[in-house]
Amino acid sequence: MSVQVVSAAAAAAAKVPEVELKDLSPSEAEPQLGLSAAAVGAMVPPAGGGDPEAPAPAAERPPAPGPGSGPAAAAALSPAAGKVPQASAMKRSDPHHQHQRHRDGGEALVSPDGTVTEAPRTVKKIQFADQKQEFNKRPTKIGRRSLSRSISQSSTDSYSSAASYTDSSDDETSPRDKQQKNSKGSSDFCVKNIKQAEFGRREIEIAEQEMPALMALRKRAQGEKPLAGAKIVGCTHITAQTAVLMETLGALGAQCRWAACNIYSTLNEVAAALAESGFPVFAWKGESEDDFWWCIDRCVNVEGWQPNMILDDGGDLTHWIYKKYPNMFKKIKGIVEESVTGVHRLYQLSKAGKLCVPAMNVNDSVTKQKFDNLYCCRESILDGLKRTTDMMFGGKQVVVCGYGEVGKGCCAALKAMGSIVYVTEIDPICALQACMDGFRLVKLNEVIRQVDIVITCTGNKNVVTREHLDRMKNSCIVCNMGHSNTEIDVASLRTPELTWERVRSQVDHVIWPDGKRIVLLAEGRLLNLSCSTVPTFVLSITATTQALALIELYNAPEGRYKQDVYLLPKKMDEYVASLHLPTFDAHLTELTDEQAKYLGLNKNGPFKPNYYRY
Repeated sequence: MSVQVVSAAAAAAAKVPEVELKDLSPSEAEPQLGLSAAAVGAMVPPAGGGDPEAPAPAAERPPAPGPGSGPAAAAALSPAAGKVPQASAMKRSDPHHQHQRHRDGGEALVSPDGTVTEAPRTVKKIQFADQKQEFNKRPTKIGRRSLSRSISQSSTDSYSSAASYTDSSDDETSPRDKQQKNSKGSSDFCVKNIKQAEFGRREIEIAEQEMPALMALRKRAQGEKPLAGAKIVGCTHITAQTAVLMETLGALGAQCRWAACNIYSTLNEVAAALAESGFPVFAWKGESEDDFWWCIDRCVNVEGWQPNMILDDGGDLTHWIYKKYPNMFKKIKGIVEESVTGVHRLYQLSKAGKLCVPAMNVNDSVTKQKFDNLYCCRESILDGLKRTTDMMFGGKQVVVCGYGEVGKGCCAALKAMGSIVYVTEIDPICALQACMDGFRLVKLNEVIRQVDIVITCTGNKNVVTREHLDRMKNSCIVCNMGHSNTEIDVASLRTPELTWERVRSQVDHVIWPDGKRIVLLAEGRLLNLSCSTVPTFVLSITATTQALALIELYNAPEGRYKQDVYLLPKKMDEYVASLHLPTFDAHLTELTDEQAKYLGLNKNGPFKPNYYRY
């Protein structure tokens, strides 16, 4: 790489227009830079920039100069370009100053009468050897990145669930068709590329710093091994935060096999790191529907290993075992479920008398609902929308379908950014909360023609139908913050008269015959985990709750929990919260004996009855 300091002759070749200005009064001329138009143009680098013999990669090459570009435009935008004084206006009081050093490094000649002119200069080349060496390391193809990169190089790249780490020339090959082994020789896994494990390990280490409670639980209970003998089959989002949970379960004595609950949320590098550590993981970003069920089956149907605990997110794993391997429930001690959708399915099974093991409803525990559902979505909704659409939120009209904890978080974030937010609700209590929080309660049909963004977070199906989609304005953004992809009727858009156009990862334009288009994000699946990331600290609260629920169900004496759905005991909710307080240097007030007696409470809790609504 080289940098050119261009002479005045080169600037003239770039056809900088001459500006003829009248003499300026001393008061007007004082703030000016004292350069001619040609000199101003000389300080502006050419449009190509850099070494002419080393063209930039395609992704970094600037666009061809158009109207209003190039040195002339840059000179016109310069603060001094509006009033560039001529040489006659640049008299110096001391005629003996024959040479002046130009502010850009060139020589200025001063004639006896005080007129400043620019001396001819040669083109100088400055070579930055270290930068040239650094650029020589850059890949020639975007997206095909070598693993043998220095840490300094990797730190300049942005990797996330929205743009997962990719490598090698066979990215298009299905992981199911690959023969891979980790460093221990095991092949009991199926991930995108096992060679990404080193990078995934760094992701996990970063997540550990923001998951204090889970790390504290790992440290406190590691000696006791409360999950010794537990064989846990899991189906959750596979991210760095989930990896910390899995490794904690392993440290507590459990054996784990894992699949992904969402075809777009898996971080390939994290899945590779888990596989390298010996966890049988079957997941990769961009699975097909067939791959999704195949991965779940590979976790469950394995010779010589049968699960005795289930950790589910969405109910798909539980559904698959009920459908394909119902006899497995004879040895399963319990199910832990963390999503609205999965909990709803469990209650349906219980009502029908088909739930044959105890189940723990983590979703409705206080530490999950009031923190993960609310605070996580309050931060991640903006991240997901910004990464996929680069849009500005101020002044945009948004309708949020559902005002539960997820809806509350979304509405609060968008309102804070200056958006005009409408809410739809079926529950009069949640509806009244929305009104009291300053949001207008509407039916979707009333605003569908005017809104810029439609967000679903109800846990229901067909909240946004084809009729709604047909009536949306051009470029309306449609996305889902609920767990399941049933809220938006995406299937109705796969018809011959509509054209699908992939714009970027997880972003599709669906184009109508008249040219109208909507922007569909993640094909109607969970936006934040499909298109961005979520706050690690909040997931630490959820993951700790899940771990304690597994410990409770696994170690509970026979008969404590029957074949029904249970909430996590209040005492455990409070324990999870207390593990996170030291992060904020928070100090709890303790009840005196007299105060505890007056309230009828134990000094150590629980401090609220089960029916209390936080």
